[in-house]
Amino acid sequence: MDGRYSLAEKTIAIRTLYPQTHTLLASYRAEGSADFSVETARADLERERGDEGERWSDGYLETLAVYRKIAEKMPDYDTFLFHGSCVAVDGAGYLFAAASGTGKSTHTRLWRELLGERAVMVNDDKPLLRVTADGAVVYGTPWDGKHRLSANIAVPLRGLCILARAEKNAIRRVGAAEAYPLLLQQVYRPADADALRKTLTLLDRLAASVPLWRLGCNMDIEAARVAYDAMKG
Repeated sequence: MDGRYSLAEKTIAIRTLYPQTHTLLASYRAEGSADFSVETARADLERERGDEGERWSDGYLETLAVYRKIAEKMPDYDTFLFHGSCVAVDGAGYLFAAASGTGKSTHTRLWRELLGERAVMVNDDKPLLRVTADGAVVYGTPWDGKHRLSANIAVPLRGLCILARAEKNAIRRVGAAEAYPLLLQQVYRPADADALRKTLTLLDRLAASVPLWRLGCNMDIEAARVAYDAMKG
């Protein structure tokens, strides 16, 4: 099956074995010439299956394979895949990163409860980030986690916050050196050496150009208030 879709302002021609990827990308459909193309084969599905993927359908595994192939290409366009939860407030993006199970999705849900219609989920799991001399932009994608929270929008990134569990809510600015180890864990690292070098350069630019924060938080809505009051500037 074939289709063309726009992600992070790039048109991608996608050829797959199964229809699930095209269903997933339906709201991202695009026309015109493609910036690049990806195509899957049976071996790509088996790579995604690994040792624990027997319970997943081939069609679902193919959606993962397609996004992996896209992520391998995106550094050529100053863009990379980041594992985090991004919420937009009044048109500006706030991105949260943490070790798995810390509560990124819970925290952005608290932002939506606190701010109501002013807050819109950009992507709850795997947004794309473009970093240029003008700053960073976060793009929604349909690879958006188990809660399926995303929008086909792009917003400037106003701040990036590392979350940690704590009894009391407290936030502070941090430098790139402190934030970098966790950020590196959350970035998709391409297999291609040249693409990996480009990704690390983009991550350096991101850490240098976007305010970085560390938030110790509980699961009370006050955590969202503390974070937003600091990060909005």
